[in-house]
Amino acid sequence: MRSRHSDRSGRTGDAIMNKQARSASVQRNTKETRISITLDLDGSGRFEAETGLPFLEHMLDQIARHGMIDLTIKAEGDLEIDAHHTVEDLGITLGQALNQALDKTGIRRYGHAHVPLDEALSRVVIDFSGRPGLEYHADFARAVVGGFDIDLFREFFQGFVNHAFVTLHVDNIRGRNAHHQIETIFKAFGRALRMAVEPDPRSVGVIPSTKGSL
Repeated sequence: MRSRHSDRSGRTGDAIMNKQARSASVQRNTKETRISITLDLDGSGRFEAETGLPFLEHMLDQIARHGMIDLTIKAEGDLEIDAHHTVEDLGITLGQALNQALDKTGIRRYGHAHVPLDEALSRVVIDFSGRPGLEYHADFARAVVGGFDIDLFREFFQGFVNHAFVTLHVDNIRGRNAHHQIETIFKAFGRALRMAVEPDPRSVGVIPSTKGSL
C-alpha cells in the first residue's frame, strides 16, 4: 500500500498556546472499508496517508496544506471493485472527525476562497450551519485523471457534508485541464475550511447564530 507523508514547519510554538485542543480520531469499519482519520484543526499542514489511491491522496494533501490541518489517514477498501466505497467513506469519516473536533463557539462559521491554477479557477464557500447541504458544479475536461474517476469527488464531498453538518458550495468557474480543475477545488476547500473554523477574536464565547445554536 502506498504511503504519502509531508511535514511543513513554520508555525510558532506558542501560536495555539492556552487553546483547547481541537482534534479528533475517528474509525469507520464496514464490510467494504476500514478507515481511520486523525486530525488537528490547529496544525501546521502535516499530512500522512495510506489509501491505495495516489491521486486522491494528492488532493487530500491540499486540504491539509491549505487548511493548516494536521491530517493522518489510513484506508483499506474494496478497490478490486472500484474506488467508490473508499472515497465516499473517507468523506464520511473526515466529516465525522471534523464535527467531533470543532466547538462552534467563537468561530467565524463562514469561509470562502477563490483559487486559481494556471487557466483553472474554482470557488468554495462553506457554512458550519448544522445542516448538511451540497451544491457541486463542475464540468471537468475529462473523466479520469491519474487512473482516478473524478466523478467520485462529488461522493466524497456529499459524504463530508452529511457528517460534518455543513452547507458547502463548490464551483469550478473555468478550466481546460481536469487535474488543474479538481486541484483548485481542493485548495479552495482547504482555504475556506481554514477561514470558517478560525476563532473570531470579536466573538469569544459566542455562538455565531441568532438562534444561539448551530
